[in-house]
Amino acid sequence: MKIGLVSLGCPKNLVDSEVMLGLAEQAGHTITADAKEAEVLIVNTCAFIDSAKQESIEAILEMAQHKKAGACRRLIVTGCLGERYREQLRRELPEVDEVLGTNDVPAIVRAIGGSGAPAATPVRFHRSRPTYLYGAETPRRLTTPPHLAYVKIAEGCNYKCAFCIIPRLRGPYRSRPRPSVVQEARDLAARGVRELLLVSQDTTFYGVDRGQRDELAALLRELDAVDGLRRIRLLYLYPTTITGPTLRAVRECERVCRYVDLPLQHASNSVLSRMRRPGTRAGYERLIDRIRREIPGVTLRTSFIVGFPGETAEEFDELCRFVGEQRFDNVGVFTYSHEEGTAAGRGEDDVPAAVKQQRRRHLMALQQEVARQAGRGHIGREVEVMVDGPSAEHPLVLAGRTEGQAPEIDGVTYLTDADPEACRPGAIVRGAVEDARGYDLVVRPLSVLKPA
Repeated sequence: MKIGLVSLGCPKNLVDSEVMLGLAEQAGHTITADAKEAEVLIVNTCAFIDSAKQESIEAILEMAQHKKAGACRRLIVTGCLGERYREQLRRELPEVDEVLGTNDVPAIVRAIGGSGAPAATPVRFHRSRPTYLYGAETPRRLTTPPHLAYVKIAEGCNYKCAFCIIPRLRGPYRSRPRPSVVQEARDLAARGVRELLLVSQDTTFYGVDRGQRDELAALLRELDAVDGLRRIRLLYLYPTTITGPTLRAVRECERVCRYVDLPLQHASNSVLSRMRRPGTRAGYERLIDRIRREIPGVTLRTSFIVGFPGETAEEFDELCRFVGEQRFDNVGVFTYSHEEGTAAGRGEDDVPAAVKQQRRRHLMALQQEVARQAGRGHIGREVEVMVDGPSAEHPLVLAGRTEGQAPEIDGVTYLTDADPEACRPGAIVRGAVEDARGYDLVVRPLSVLKPA
């Protein structure tokens, strides 16, 4: 049958979507990007915060319309919303034929059914702590541009942050064996992937659950030797699990991006304590100094939550001063979402929504000025840009990213007067920065580097 899939949420969820598509293909089904012609539609959902839940519900209802006016005969909901609200979805959305949770990825083929899908027997599962973990041998259909791919090196989380529901939805932390990750990297490189993005809930905890401290550093050094790869990028590094060997591996490995994604969430000690986050502002400052000292030229990205219960004007001002002093390269700011099933959700959501939004706008404006000044400092420098292809905003202009720009979440680099034949997606172009516009750069190509 023809299978269509809508993937919502984070890159970690995207990997699950790609695995489900791979399993469907292995079972003999075909994949279509046109929802109107899909006989089975899958919505892989997110349920991290209220806006994500709302987006998931809207996507389910939109896909359900194809059961009335399209070829769709079966609608399947998967992912975090399915894990969190399995029975409610079955009860309140009769358009949905099957609901699978985060632990049920291998059951997707059975849920799809065969030619008699509408009469297929529902897949029944007992609720238990998720344990599923895919491997290098698991089939996977990439949905990213052919030259880049996400690799999930671990699943789940052991932390108990007061605002976060993920441990309940994804289960305890469990990392993949190093040989499995390396083999998957080799397979992806053989398929034309040039940039690997390593993801998990806490990438620097990799291997610790298996009693293997500093396993991430060893993994990076092995991946650095994989033929065909140009870049290896780390996302989601926890501030209290970064080790010296990991920092040295980032500095010494030729293909590992000098890019540290370090979600800090806040800088006020009192807020961090209420959030149940380990670490203090002083500890974060020492860590940031150490990272910049050990990895010259590093790009630092972080994210913060504003409007957490009890956050005072003074605590928010402390966060603003911290951001102004540290001058991060990239910052994401989120308003607190009061989630049932979390420690914070048992208390009062006492910061008004309007105040949350005002604080987010203020902090983003502060960071945008930091980014503007930093961007002006790049003008005249030479950088290496991985070409992604025509710009979404300007189809006649090629766009790409420096090693300091992760796809989707950071700025982009526009290439002026680039030869599209020489600058194909995945190519590395060396060029001179001519202009900076906020987080984005404008680069004049000087040469196209040969593959390593």
